[in-house]
Amino acid sequence: MRYKSVKPKKSLGQHFLTDLSIASRIADTVDACPDLPVLEVGPGMGVMTQFLRQKPRPLKVVEIDFESVAYLRRNFPELEDCIIEDDFLKMHLDRTFQGSPFVLTGNYPYNISSQIFFKMLDFKELIPCCTGMIQKEVAERIAAGPGSKTYGILSVLIQAWYDVEYLFTVEPGVFNPPPKVRSAVVRLMRNKTVELGCDEKLFRRLVKTTFNQRRKTLRNNIRPLLTALTAERNLTNDFSQLLAEPIMQQRPEQLSVADFVRLTQRLQQELQRQ
Repeated sequence: MRYKSVKPKKSLGQHFLTDLSIASRIADTVDACPDLPVLEVGPGMGVMTQFLRQKPRPLKVVEIDFESVAYLRRNFPELEDCIIEDDFLKMHLDRTFQGSPFVLTGNYPYNISSQIFFKMLDFKELIPCCTGMIQKEVAERIAAGPGSKTYGILSVLIQAWYDVEYLFTVEPGVFNPPPKVRSAVVRLMRNKTVELGCDEKLFRRLVKTTFNQRRKTLRNNIRPLLTALTAERNLTNDFSQLLAEPIMQQRPEQLSVADFVRLTQRLQQELQRQ
């Protein structure tokens, strides 16, 4: 017996997938890492969970909506010990599978999809594969290369550590309620990068700062970071040598991941000269 459906909550960014064939296709994206356990984010009423359960591997689901949790417990009693009632963004992912690597997947809530990927990056050593459905616009941004109008912060930070595959597009009509945008399914696989060769925190700050005003040249949009570093470290250098370099004539969207790494290394050299 199926119990009363859960009403989607706008505050949680819920758009429940209703097409079983698409749910099955998304579930199959985790097969790229067949030997790892799976953590599904935002299972809702379990439309994708039912297909993930059929795979011979451990499965846990994390859900913040108490109504969805109650629905899952009633309709999937065998998942009782595998349901995590929590906010994914606040979870200690190193405890999820006793510190073992896992695959991250889900029909991600649209209002926190970018935050989910930033969380993934914080635990990238535990997540060799991440798949799932997000807004088409965000998927295109993640997969974009240098020179593209959609290339930005997420593109650089994710591609530094993951190879990105845009798998397929999903139309609004297969959701309840239908979103106002199209969706897309992506798969991210950890690349061979072990270390960037630069200060990773500084790399992130540099990427985020320069894309804040993406239409300006690096010479102009890097200045807020230089000002902040000067104040934080009581520096006296005016960074004139760095600002005079040819790369500073370019816009951030023209730089590859490797370019941003080299620029971070160059900034570190300047900081060490203080």
